[in-house]
Amino acid sequence: MDISVVIPLFNEVESLPELTSWIARVMDEHRFSYEIILVDDGSYDGSWEVVCELHEQNPAIRGIKFRRNYGKSAALNTGFEATKGDVVITMDADLQDSPDEIPELYRRIKEEQYDLISGWKAKRYDPPSKTIPTKLFNAATRKMSGIDNLHDFNCGLKAYRKAVVKNIEVYGEMHRYIPVIAKWAGFTKIGEQVVEHRARKYGKTKFGMSRFINGFLDLLSIFFVGKFGKRPMHFFGSMGVLSFFVGLVMAIWIVTEKLIHIAHNERYRDATDNPLFYIALVAIIVGSQLFLTGFVAELVARSSSDRNKYQIEETV
Repeated sequence: MDISVVIPLFNEVESLPELTSWIARVMDEHRFSYEIILVDDGSYDGSWEVVCELHEQNPAIRGIKFRRNYGKSAALNTGFEATKGDVVITMDADLQDSPDEIPELYRRIKEEQYDLISGWKAKRYDPPSKTIPTKLFNAATRKMSGIDNLHDFNCGLKAYRKAVVKNIEVYGEMHRYIPVIAKWAGFTKIGEQVVEHRARKYGKTKFGMSRFINGFLDLLSIFFVGKFGKRPMHFFGSMGVLSFFVGLVMAIWIVTEKLIHIAHNERYRDATDNPLFYIALVAIIVGSQLFLTGFVAELVARSSSDRNKYQIEETV
């Protein structure tokens, strides 16, 4: 099969017939073999009934229904597991992504051998309250991930080589950072394509301002897990040793200074009267705690079932 289109949806009953009809038309025009996987993330507006009707009309349309709302990441991860196509396309169900972009995305994955192509909505139809924070998050993500060529990490319209979606796990609210997850998994050929952003035709957005706070926390989480997930002692241990060493040097300085004053029969003050003493004490305690945290995290990592799970490209 050439293409699998994964579409997570939540209360998008009005847009589904038009969207699937548009996708089918594009696929037929380019003679692609395809499947459309609609993942209903706990809709309560009749979306699932429409999905069932669409499946009866076109067997290439498949549906997966969640019992409740789990979030976009869960919907994408479940959709990825169900795909059969050589190239996987993801898009939102609100008609803001254009299916006309699919042929070019497919061509670049197949001919230019990209692992992942992320869409970039250079011209957006969103209010400044959404676009400005998005630009800040994209800038921070570029800096922390080292993926300098992407302008929009969170664009719903993306294309993947099949191996990518079968070897990554999207959980929590990590759908915003799939290119980062793919990079940490060893898929480094990541490109970008300018795509059309269409104004929402039906319904209203499902995302509030809380997504920006969650997005920042997820970015820190994915950065830490990707870099130190298999070796937490390298992070906690190094920080702990540094803090302990700084505190120890301060303590030695305080004691040495006091002994020098005593040796010269000079007036001195007790160590506990010196503010530096308490800073040194805190640094030593924090350093010890960080080191022990790293030790415990290392034990947990070594006990993990996937401690020796690595991405293998191919074998001969």
